[in-house]
Amino acid sequence: MTTYPEWASILSAAGRDALAKKPQPDFIAPMKATLTRDYFDDPDWIYERKLDGVRALLTRQPGDVALYSRNRKRLDGAFPEITEAVGGLPTDLIADSELVTFDGKVTSFARLQGRIHVNDPDKELIGRIPVIAYLFDLLFLEGYDLRAVPLRERKKVLKAAIDYHKPLRYLPHRNEQGIAYHDAACRKGWEGVIAKEAGSAYSSGRSRQWLKFKCSAGQELVIGGFTAPSGSRIGFGALLLGYYDGDDLCYAGRVGTGFSDDMLRLLHGKLKKLKRETSPFTGFADGEEVTWVSPQLVGEIGFTEWTQDGRLRHPRFLGLRKDKPAQDVVREA
Repeated sequence: MTTYPEWASILSAAGRDALAKKPQPDFIAPMKATLTRDYFDDPDWIYERKLDGVRALLTRQPGDVALYSRNRKRLDGAFPEITEAVGGLPTDLIADSELVTFDGKVTSFARLQGRIHVNDPDKELIGRIPVIAYLFDLLFLEGYDLRAVPLRERKKVLKAAIDYHKPLRYLPHRNEQGIAYHDAACRKGWEGVIAKEAGSAYSSGRSRQWLKFKCSAGQELVIGGFTAPSGSRIGFGALLLGYYDGDDLCYAGRVGTGFSDDMLRLLHGKLKKLKRETSPFTGFADGEEVTWVSPQLVGEIGFTEWTQDGRLRHPRFLGLRKDKPAQDVVREA
């Protein structure tokens, strides 16, 4: 007769059979959602709030607590309060989460910029820009791999296994009513909703078992150049942006709004180290004077829509991402 840990009693028989006893790995590549405009209701799906933050894999095992970005960069130094909270949990685990800070009642990636780029923040900064980790999936617990357990049951264990207290919170979900939840999210100024097939396993990489219902357009784009500042502007005037289509970096337009003076200084310092003589964009070299850079930095850009010629309409800079390689940035359909 197979024996299971006490927490497995809340699983169905099929859920318990899907558990696998094995050594806990250091890192698991995250599961990613696919963008869609086809919103739907379905009793076999759950719907979670889409948070505007940084994805983080929270891991705890003997002798080590780590926070990993989606491209396996350590985030421990930037978010010590989250690291301490995970270390204080009574059990080893790997949980998937989103790190966020709030501006009023909505999460703000722009405000989070004040923490992302600061290692070993002092108490004043931590108090001024507090960060919360919203846990939404559980991949390992006490030496058991839960990835083959259906999502709805993984979330049951996630909710029951942890004594939640600030800065760790459980991300709740809504059943069946995806369209109404998306409508409500947009009225409240949220990023949108993530729809997830309730019976799905956790599989690394992009999947159509997780879908993004966004409230506004926006995505990551690669920075390939910048223009000179004018008037009292410091650093640079605008960034030239693009996305990859195979090996080609396709030009998507430029963005000149959304920058604080601190971000202008920070980003200009990084860009100066990446200068190159030629345009990194395939078949595009702007007519006015542009400083080209190697396409290594990724920005989060909000905009209203794509134009027919493949340019961004009304773009605004939201922040600099550290958790996605430039080569992985494609145009979201």
